[in-house]
Amino acid sequence: MIRSWSGTPGRVSLAGLLCTRPGERTRLFLRMLVHHRHRRPPVPRSLSEPDYIALLDTAHRRLGAPIVLVWDNLGGHTSARMRALVDQRDWLHVVQLPAYAPDLNPVEAAWSHLKRGLSNLAPLSLTDMLPVLRRRLHRLQRRPDLLDSFLAHTGLTPDTT
Repeated sequence: MIRSWSGTPGRVSLAGLLCTRPGERTRLFLRMLVHHRHRRPPVPRSLSEPDYIALLDTAHRRLGAPIVLVWDNLGGHTSARMRALVDQRDWLHVVQLPAYAPDLNPVEAAWSHLKRGLSNLAPLSLTDMLPVLRRRLHRLQRRPDLLDSFLAHTGLTPDTT
């Protein structure tokens, strides 16, 4: 999540899937929600179960293969509603990370990298920050070497059997 306190208060919530398969480039799929406070009609403050499922469905459609999802214990990832949505998808297998283990989540490393790159940005409003954020996210998606390093940082390796 990235917050803005200048101009119009608001925040950007991001969800990401770092997808890897032996012999193919690592890919990053994203879902973004922009919340402008005081905007009518109101926009949800954070991503919901349908947002996460839409991200997973998009990744599955684009990859054309089953997905083994290694997920943290965020409330939206473990809710009964999410479990029901996941159970409807036979191509999706979920493995939960241990509690309080952000160092095992490669997407957390991607967000850290992104936030470091935005730390000296001084936009006048959230609206001014969005084009920069979108460019940086697009740039991150085009760097499979960097995405591989986020996965390597976790020490986890995909089982290819």
